[in-house]
Parts: sequence; structure tokens; C-alpha cells
Amino acid sequence: MNQTKPLISVLLACLVAVALALPSKLEAAPRLGQPAPNFKVVTTSGQAVSLENYRGYVLIVDFFATWCQPCRQSIPHLVEMNRKYGKQGLQILGLSADENGERAVKSFAAEYRINYPLALAGDEATGDFGIRSVPVMFVIDKKGAIAEVYRGFSSEMGNRMEQLVKRLLAEK
Repeated sequence: MNQTKPLISVLLACLVAVALALPSKLEAAPRLGQPAPNFKVVTTSGQAVSLENYRGYVLIVDFFATWCQPCRQSIPHLVEMNRKYGKQGLQILGLSADENGERAVKSFAAEYRINYPLALAGDEATGDFGIRSVPVMFVIDKKGAIAEVYRGFSSEMGNRMEQLVKRLLAEK
């Protein structure tokens, strides 16, 4: 009986420690108007990129997975937006949450004719952006702040995103 109290105290202390650790990661998810997390990834073509590479551009960071049905619907829209607005200052970076590695992502990129850089997201980027599901698209303004976050995908959402991108591209 006397051994039960210390065990319960240790278990309670562990639970409190876990509970205190969890909110910090959830709070790390960027909010509208806040600076975007400074990620560092290597694209499937071998180029190292970070948020700094995109200063002065409107950037969409698309967290996706090759197995995700809503992602398969959003990607053609992103490909078309890149075609329409890429020369006006829009940049898109796809960050794959796939665990199957770069080969699966490259195959997916070829199948969907993706015309923007892709990279494996990695634990640090998904944690810094607070990613718990895909697709999630962060629209980042020219100064590096989060302008909007889109979770999931629908045609209406795609239209709203395009209107926001056009407005952000027009800003000085």
C-alpha cells in the first residue's frame, strides 16, 4: 500500500509534464499575420530552399501527400495558378508528408505534371507549421507573414485562394 502513493505521484508528474509539453507544439502553428516559420528543405531536384528564398514573392506552401484525395483535387488548381501568376511573382512550394520517400513524390509529380518545386516536409517543418492533416495550404505575403491558411480543398476554396493571391500580388 505504501508503494502505491509514490507510484501515483510519479505517474501524475509524468502526465503533467506531457500536458505541459503538448500546448507548446500546438502554439507553434503560425497564425494569420504572424511571420511564417523559417523552413529549410531540399527539393526533389536537389536544391536547398528556405523561407528566405521567397522574400518579395507571394508564396503558397502546400502540405500534401500522394495518397490524399483532397490533395489530388487541389494540385491541378495550384498547377494552373502557378501557370497564370508565376511570372507576376507567385511561388508555390509543395511539401510532401509522405513516408514513402522521394521516389513516390517524383512519380506523383510526373503524373500530375506539377510545375513547381516539391520536397519532403520532414518532422521539423510539419511541426513548425502545426500540420496534423493534409492538405493544408499557407499563403504567405511578400513580407513573409501568413496571409491565410486553407485546410482541405474545394472549388470555392480554390477561388478564394486565387482572389487572395491576386490581391497580394498587387500590393507593393
